[in-house]
Amino acid sequence: MMVPVRCFSCGTVVGEHWEAFKARAETHDGDEDPADVLDDLGVDRHCCRRMLIAHQDLVDVVSPYQ
Repeated sequence: MMVPVRCFSCGTVVGEHWEAFKARAETHDGDEDPADVLDDLGVDRHCCRRMLIAHQDLVDVVSPYQ
């Protein structure tokens, strides 16, 4: 669904980094390495990095069924 606002493990705010991460790491032309993007954004903890890397944006898929 929507990216969580805070990390499930440590409680650090990770939702503010989602748009920048998505724009830089998931483009189809000249993808940047997700690890480098997260380093630039200042996301250092493994648990927080997991929150952004593993997230699947399903809002558009689920919204027709509401």
